[in-house]
Amino acid sequence: MLPTAQIRARLLAWYDANARALPWRVGPADHARGVRADPYRVWLSEVMLQQTTVPHATPYFLAFTHRWPTVTALAREQDGEVMAAWAGLGYYARARNLLACARAVADRHGGVFPDTEEGLLALPGVGAYTAAAVAAIAFDRAANVVDGNVERVISRLHAVKAPLPGSKPELKTLAAGLVGPDRPGDWAQALMDLGATVCRPKAPLCDRCPLTSACAALAEGKPETYPRKTAKAERPHRHGVAFLLIRGDQVGLVRRPDKGLLGGMLALPSGEWGAQSDGMVAAPTTADWRPAGQIEHVFTHFSLSLQVMRAEAAPGAAPNLLWTSIDEAARSLPSVFLKALRAGLNGLL
Repeated sequence: MLPTAQIRARLLAWYDANARALPWRVGPADHARGVRADPYRVWLSEVMLQQTTVPHATPYFLAFTHRWPTVTALAREQDGEVMAAWAGLGYYARARNLLACARAVADRHGGVFPDTEEGLLALPGVGAYTAAAVAAIAFDRAANVVDGNVERVISRLHAVKAPLPGSKPELKTLAAGLVGPDRPGDWAQALMDLGATVCRPKAPLCDRCPLTSACAALAEGKPETYPRKTAKAERPHRHGVAFLLIRGDQVGLVRRPDKGLLGGMLALPSGEWGAQSDGMVAAPTTADWRPAGQIEHVFTHFSLSLQVMRAEAAPGAAPNLLWTSIDEAARSLPSVFLKALRAGLNGLL
């Protein structure tokens, strides 16, 4: 293993030459000239990037920052508008936490993010990783920022045999040993970029890595086998029914309860999702319901087969539903119900 100072020097030099251009990032050259990242943009990007990819999150980030350019602007928005804008990013509890955090920053801190890990951790919805990332990238605090990319790099550098997720504390400790007071924000992003572009999950590009002479997994000849992972339990499968009630160019929607899966989101009326297909469940209103297809969707903890039933609404029917234009529904529904909407419209949307 190379000395820590050499590892840091090599990776930072690689980052200076190879840093990704990201819309929320201040590149290393600008950073060296004294330009500092906007904490709001850093925080927003980190929340969006949890459980999704840079290509998928980027259009959402650009749309959010165009519509709500400051944390105060976001804090003043209505919940439903933010939830609709979040549709398609998944993990909708993050959108609720996003608003709670924005409002705390606006109300308690005058629209200015705390500049320490401790202060950031006191905000609602901000966990250890996000606090460390914002502290390092936005405020150049010597914080230990460990995401999945960093775990992979560290596990290969040290050939950590213990599988994830049990090895997380060990990997975090090993990563902490590489953190220093010099360029901590650039260091955090350099590790992330190395994992994302070179030290990839499959087919790592070891010939392009600045740390090959320090990599124990490469010395073994099998870097792609790290990090080791505990075998996942089989994902359970559920069944359900969604109801597409059409009235002209409008569709009848409901808002799901604030707590639970897809909490607070607009949705098609839907029965409970269970392990067995129990046939027809209670429809939102009496109508000539007919099968309109079936969609498949995968959530983190289960997969779902959703039967779509469609009917035309009689005048004045179902006044308890939220009648929304089909175009607006397509922009607001989470992915599973957008699939159901498209299936019920025979793919015309």
